[in-house]
Amino acid sequence: MSGKPVTSKPVYGYLMDEDENFIIDEEAAPVVKQIYSLCLAGNGPTKIARMLTEQQTPTPGTLEYRRTGSTRRYHPGYECKWATNTVAHILENREYTGCLVNFKTEKVSYKVKHSVENPVEKQAVFENHHEPIIDRDTWERVQELRKQRKRPNRYDEVGLFSGILFCADCGSVMYQQRYQTDKRRQDCYICGSYKKRTRDCTAHFIRTDLLTEGVTENLRKVTSYAAKHEARFMKLLTEQTEDGSKRRNTARKKELEAAEKRIAELSAIFKRLYEDSVTGRISDERFTELSADYEAEQKELKEKAAALQSELSKTLEATANAEKFMKVVRKYTSFEELTPTLLREFVEKIVIHESEALDGKRRGKLRRQEIEIYYSFVGKVELPD
Repeated sequence: MSGKPVTSKPVYGYLMDEDENFIIDEEAAPVVKQIYSLCLAGNGPTKIARMLTEQQTPTPGTLEYRRTGSTRRYHPGYECKWATNTVAHILENREYTGCLVNFKTEKVSYKVKHSVENPVEKQAVFENHHEPIIDRDTWERVQELRKQRKRPNRYDEVGLFSGILFCADCGSVMYQQRYQTDKRRQDCYICGSYKKRTRDCTAHFIRTDLLTEGVTENLRKVTSYAAKHEARFMKLLTEQTEDGSKRRNTARKKELEAAEKRIAELSAIFKRLYEDSVTGRISDERFTELSADYEAEQKELKEKAAALQSELSKTLEATANAEKFMKVVRKYTSFEELTPTLLREFVEKIVIHESEALDGKRRGKLRRQEIEIYYSFVGKVELPD
């Protein structure tokens, strides 16, 4: 609990000096960065492990064996054979952001040799303990992507939009389809519920090339506006994210102050009621009746105060999230094409609506289809005309 590491062997990517400080391992740190970059590009742990194996990158156990002679994690003949679990643990480890995490595991009994992982609430985390290999925004984005498990399709590819595309009506993830004939090949996405027949939903069919074109156009428009009018764009994001004006926040603050004042008054009333009950100035029945009413009122006020506090905190979150988004914008001032890395850094999710015929005919050729893009940190961005 003093903030010193309880282990003598830091995570892969770091070394420990004589003063028990974590220092960056110049040989392993680039591999850690590569793993995170590959994940941002839409690759899962299994595919990343296969890519590192094909590159003949020494595993953490092999590196440790070559340096110290330890055979603890060394597998002769498989010096560069990366395991999926190894990659997954690297992607989940918070210590790459520069914080120290103690008590990650514990032994359930002295009779049992192996340890079990501790839940997060039992771990001790110390921020800014050592130099980070991965910045906090990248780590958090990777954790979000890891929740959206993406598997390669039958062509051993991960679709550009896999894991971030959702049906507007049933909320199901959209699945990639490929239709191939002698004359042409067409990629598209359709609703997962429709494909698997798990719910009564329509296809929400959308071609990959048209989707890519639409998302790219919107992304260019947003980044171009942000680059030219940064201060105005920041203000716009803050207002849209907090979903309200300063006047509304002022009203919330007054409501919160009134609620907190009444909660304090009720606590004082409880105390006086109890004293009156003890001294016999009011009957037990009357005390029970009054205290029940006041308790119900206080409970309701506490819930209201918590909700108001949550709404007010969104103002600070909105400013912080807008700045996070601007960091990504500054990173990509211009781009040639929509790559998996670029898409997943900018976009949290995309919602696809069913197409509608403009001529009123069911199978009309003129159709319109709404696409909602939710950007990382800030959600939907509505630019002024």
